Amino acid sequence: MQPHEIKPDTKLCTILGHNVQTGYMRKYFNKIMKHNNKNATAIALNITDENFDYTMQNVGESKVTMMMIEREFGEKALAYCETIDACAKREGRVDFVEVEEGKVHGYCLWDEAKALFDKPEFLDDQILFVAKMMLLANRWFETKIDVDEIPVLIGDK
Repeated sequence: MQPHEIKPDTKLCTILGHNVQTGYMRKYFNKIMKHNNKNATAIALNITDENFDYTMQNVGESKVTMMMIEREFGEKALAYCETIDACAKREGRVDFVEVEEGKVHGYCLWDEAKALFDKPEFLDDQILFVAKMMLLANRWFETKIDVDEIPVLIGDK
């Protein structure tokens, strides 16, 4: 989705990272939205390491309610979460946060992504990554989860 295509009824979420404008998280999340005919998009919030603490300290008071966290900030984001799920605790990182009533809650999708497949140990990181994006798109925007579509999403230009 291009900036000029964002309308008042477009649903939004945020991605936080160094180069999220051109990163895989935004690429695949937005592909999933388009593939499911959803009027939603992920807004890129490119920040530096110096801005991370300020951003996370204030996310609870911002208008952000759903934020994906790029790999480079996954570990650091834990410290700003009021709660984290068991996967995030075990993995030592979060994949995304949700803000409810000013409180930041952190989650990791690794376990859920692997559970979508009979033999996840034979899959590459890209397939599992796209599966995580499908799970998140489903959670936030009720898209379908169909792992058979992952090769199509990866192959789409």
